[in-house]
Amino acid sequence: MRIADRIAHLGTETAFAVSGEAAVFAQAGNEVFPFHLGDLNMPTPSTVVDGALAALARGKTGYAPNAGIPELREALAADVGAARGIDYTMANVAVQPGGKPTIGKFFLTLLNPGDEVLYPNPGYPIYQSQIEFNGGVAVPYGYIEGEDNFEIDFDSLERGITDKTRLLVLNDLQNPTGAECSVADHERLAEIVRKHDLYVLVDEAYFEMRYSGKSASFASQPGMAERSVILYTFSKKYAMTGWRLGASIGPKEVIDVIAKINTNDESCTNHYVQYGGLAGLMGDQSEPRAILEELERRRDVTAAGLNSIEGIECFTPNATFYLYPNVTQVMQNKGIDDYEDFRRAALVATGVSFTNRLHFGTPQPGEDERYIRFAYSGIDVDRITEGISLFKDWCET
Repeated sequence: MRIADRIAHLGTETAFAVSGEAAVFAQAGNEVFPFHLGDLNMPTPSTVVDGALAALARGKTGYAPNAGIPELREALAADVGAARGIDYTMANVAVQPGGKPTIGKFFLTLLNPGDEVLYPNPGYPIYQSQIEFNGGVAVPYGYIEGEDNFEIDFDSLERGITDKTRLLVLNDLQNPTGAECSVADHERLAEIVRKHDLYVLVDEAYFEMRYSGKSASFASQPGMAERSVILYTFSKKYAMTGWRLGASIGPKEVIDVIAKINTNDESCTNHYVQYGGLAGLMGDQSEPRAILEELERRRDVTAAGLNSIEGIECFTPNATFYLYPNVTQVMQNKGIDDYEDFRRAALVATGVSFTNRLHFGTPQPGEDERYIRFAYSGIDVDRITEGISLFKDWCET
């Protein structure tokens, strides 16, 4: 059988490979502390479940409009717009089966073969995968350690711009680093976008997953709503990772094309799930707040534990549910140079399972510091404490 050549350009989400390896290790009778995957081990709020069940009872099991049910599109336009100071209507919203489809459909809509796209590295691996699969040239920009958190390396971003650059991917708040753009960062990015006539995928999957302060959107910058497509997902705030519900939100001319792609791809997003999401948006928010409060407890315990380990330095971001500790010194202390050797040795010795820099893109020339990622969304506080205690003992031996 001859597989299409384009498949060679299709990558994967490598955190799932680590998850599979940890599962095999657990099946062999070993204890595993799962810090590897950004899933949530908390139940979906009852408002969402009840809304979906009620829709099922009303027979909402057939096709839905390709752009989503009008009620949900209107609710998303109002909710997302109010939080960002943007006047969206339902015409600016196309419902998706999850957050991830917005990535590929953004590129299908705006990317021609040979166009160059700036994307974050380290970053969510699906960006590079979808850029290259759709015939684009993926051009990475990096992050550097700031005073309190990681920051965009604007030097690397601007070095990557050529006369072929057409698009920019901005993940703010960022996976895996937890980096958050300042107002000055957004202003500088907006200047770059205007100067080079770029359009922007604004991945805001973690916009509402923050513990202090207030999230700000790049799309709120003057003139940027017309150049930005926001990736929205229900997966994080409403613990709906397996429900697969999200939306693309942006200029009508782009959203119309994305809705057309919906028809060609999946026809529509699951009908009754949309009513569950609608109930979540419109209903009582106490359960989503409880999810966020629990995640904050986990963040604090995880960050404190990692920072107590000799040879590890770790920021404590105000948002996301990831930590990205610098483990350069501890890897040197252990006499381990290879990322995967370090990860697997830690798993075997302690049961602590995490991802590393290699799972979020290829390290760039001159990138000498070593990092791993701890996701605390799928592990309870007592297990965090136990796992990091074992990891600490191993690291310091």
